Amino acid sequence: MDTISQRLQHILADISILQEAAQRSPQSVLLLAVSKTKPASDIAIAYQAGQRHFGENYCQEALKKQQQLGAFDITWHFIGPIQSNKTKAIAAHFQWVHSVDSVKIAKRLSDQRPVYLPPLNICLQVNISDEKTKSGIALTDLPTLCVAIETLPRLRLRGVMAIPSPQDDFELQRQPYQQLYQAVAKLNNPNLDTFSLGMSGDLKAAIFEGATIVRIGTALFGSRS
Repeated sequence: MDTISQRLQHILADISILQEAAQRSPQSVLLLAVSKTKPASDIAIAYQAGQRHFGENYCQEALKKQQQLGAFDITWHFIGPIQSNKTKAIAAHFQWVHSVDSVKIAKRLSDQRPVYLPPLNICLQVNISDEKTKSGIALTDLPTLCVAIETLPRLRLRGVMAIPSPQDDFELQRQPYQQLYQAVAKLNNPNLDTFSLGMSGDLKAAIFEGATIVRIGTALFGSRS
């Protein structure tokens, strides 16, 4: 049975191969290890194997792990739905937030970001498949929300995040990412350099369509608890 360390190396090798196949630059895709529901001990193993970026969906769970792993130089990404009563903790304890989908939440994060920390890196979550069960803005609302968020002083708008509806066919997997990439290109905003796209099932499609961050959980840590 593969260990977390071995699985990490396999995933990084796959990303490297896909980067080359897509004619992307080496190191142009960052692996975000999705560690929700996994114990701090698993994160420590991945960290000791070289992984530095970890994504969490649940604020209270993440804060507990951050305390346990305070000695490690981890970059923490919040990737789950954001409740208004959690924005203060998220603003203070994460370096990235991928799941902003309203001006209200963005303003709270900006207002509550401690002044001693650098601006919080933000991605806007786009509901690219228009699924009622998923968070995120409509693609047509992206320009307006970008303009609003760029005025907030304690945030740094970096790009977009999306979770399309699952597809088995490679070409069908590519289509929503193509739409999103083209929509961002039309904004002509050089600050939007981040595409948080792709998980285990559509990793190839995401990398071929411009992902700069891929979010991998089960393939690295095993089935969720």
